[in-house]
Amino acid sequence: MRIRDWPTTERPREKLLAHGAGALSDAELLAIFLGSGLQGRDAVQTARELLATHGPLRALLDLPARALARLPGLGPARACALSAALELGNRHLAAALERGEALTDPASAGRYFARRLRPRPHEVFAALFLDNRHRALAFEELFTGTIDGAEVHPRELVRRALAHNAAAVIVGHNHPSGCPDPSAADRAVTVRLKQALALVEVRLLDHFVVGDGEPVSMAARGLV
Repeated sequence: MRIRDWPTTERPREKLLAHGAGALSDAELLAIFLGSGLQGRDAVQTARELLATHGPLRALLDLPARALARLPGLGPARACALSAALELGNRHLAAALERGEALTDPASAGRYFARRLRPRPHEVFAALFLDNRHRALAFEELFTGTIDGAEVHPRELVRRALAHNAAAVIVGHNHPSGCPDPSAADRAVTVRLKQALALVEVRLLDHFVVGDGEPVSMAARGLV
């Protein structure tokens, strides 16, 4: 049965229009992008096969455009369009932080860290510098490490905060393993960073840990 022959409430496009993109499964979202499936399969079936063979979704979307182009059901045109769509999402998040508006939704900062750091194969520690109205001043990747960790130097974070004349800082790093739970080392370095920044009257607002799924806010867990 073709998708257009499905009940209206089960068709991905109609579901999106009625309930928003968040109501769709990974396969349904990918199916909307594909538009049509391989011969003998509808777009949803094709999307499910792509996710089953090359997924989960994060692994599939982290593939470079050339690798995506070789997958059945995609090809060069769709691979380029998908890569462009992902970059549009990255720039949309960046624009929300860079257009001079105050950061009133802390979760948006977490999503931004996730977009920037999740694809990285090694641990990367980054900082978002804010003014006294919590408007973004700059985003910098400060330290990189092996697949197991990055060594963080509080003095360098303080130096960059002063260089940007920042009043507050949000930091974040990725766990290439995919597990976003803060480690004992993450908690310890957060304490050191907060103390070092306080000496120059800069506030540490949050520390995000990026893995699979939603990034973990250490502030929300009472660890900042």
